[in-house]
Amino acid sequence: MKYLIENCAGSALSALRAQEGGAQRVELCTALSEGGLSPSYGEVKLARRLIDIKLHVLVRPRSGDFLYSPLEEELMLEDIRQYLALGVDGFVLGALTPEGDIDRPLMERLIRATEGRPVTFHRAIDMCRDPLGALEDIIALGCQRILSSGAAPTALGGAPLLRQLVECSAGRIHIMPGGGITPENIQQVALQTGAHELHLSARSPVASAMRYRNPRVSMGGGDSVNEYAQLLTDPSKIRAARLALEQLP
Repeated sequence: MKYLIENCAGSALSALRAQEGGAQRVELCTALSEGGLSPSYGEVKLARRLIDIKLHVLVRPRSGDFLYSPLEEELMLEDIRQYLALGVDGFVLGALTPEGDIDRPLMERLIRATEGRPVTFHRAIDMCRDPLGALEDIIALGCQRILSSGAAPTALGGAPLLRQLVECSAGRIHIMPGGGITPENIQQVALQTGAHELHLSARSPVASAMRYRNPRVSMGGGDSVNEYAQLLTDPSKIRAARLALEQLP
């Protein structure tokens, strides 16, 4: 294919469903509602056993900003070591300084720990003060790609900046739009940005098999969250996204 689809998979099961739908790569994480966090050792181990496509793993120890303490750095380095031992194909990383620039010293230490595996700089770039300046720092670090919504809530809304990033990168790094991409708008995102790798979660709710349900108790989500359904990668949505991209010239 001229285009590559990466699925943001929130579990090993979603990773398997992404492969069934035809995704070429998975970014495995957890807590997608919080922007994605590092998955457990067991989740990564199971995903590696279940799928043959490329498996990249997010290393993000908590939700919130991307300014990390020395203790959080230790945690990230330990996660990288554990994931390496499981045979992952790549890592998804990102760190910023208090001023909103790329934290190059920390990124250098994290990248060195990956032992040469491909690194994607994640959407921390959307929270930095100067995305175009950050592009050059990320290229200098040796990252293979940047995941970005173009500093906007969605990749479609951020398409102008994403196109700038694609043009300024001049083939030195892959710019991968992500954020709010669906089978219905993926053609538009690809055409408006000029990108050839696209990142989407493509999820649908799958009902729980629970027959007894207690309507008086919530595990933290409140009334806005259906605790008797899982949001899982939908193979039919991945197939539809692939078909839409295959129709592009």
